[in-house]
Amino acid sequence: MPNIEEILKAATPRQRTVQVCVRGDLASEVERLTAELAQVSQEWEPESIADEHPGRRIARELREAQTAAKAAEVPFVLRFVGDRAYNDLLAAHPSDNPNELFDDRTFPKALIVASCVDPVMTAEQAEELFEKVNVGEQKRLFDAAWEVHNDAASDASPFSLAASALLAGLGGGK
Repeated sequence: MPNIEEILKAATPRQRTVQVCVRGDLASEVERLTAELAQVSQEWEPESIADEHPGRRIARELREAQTAAKAAEVPFVLRFVGDRAYNDLLAAHPSDNPNELFDDRTFPKALIVASCVDPVMTAEQAEELFEKVNVGEQKRLFDAAWEVHNDAASDASPFSLAASALLAGLGGGK
């Protein structure tokens, strides 16, 4: 069994990478085409046997839009800032409500700025980013920042059923 000195030497802060789509126009196009495809799939009826289903064209456009939106995703790496810094951050953003841990208007952005190590950003840059990406993308960043500070690494188990099944199927092991 390792002693505490060995454990401390091996320990590193938890981090997580999250992909954020910075092109809202492309995300909107994916949503529009998805809705259009669903509608035409329910409503379209051919007038003749030679008619091509408009869903084919829409599906091609949707695939192109999804590819473009995926290419517009940018990785953000968020890392645990340490117990003292995290508690100081919580103390700097108290909630007016005694049943809440923090001010939900100021703390999320502050936590993202403090824990984002790539790209590093200032509070002003985060403000500018949040004026351009929607609340869903902001939530994706906050959830990742929250997780590196609060969630246990339960998914870091050395056994992965999905990976084992894939490797077995590829002939790469059990």
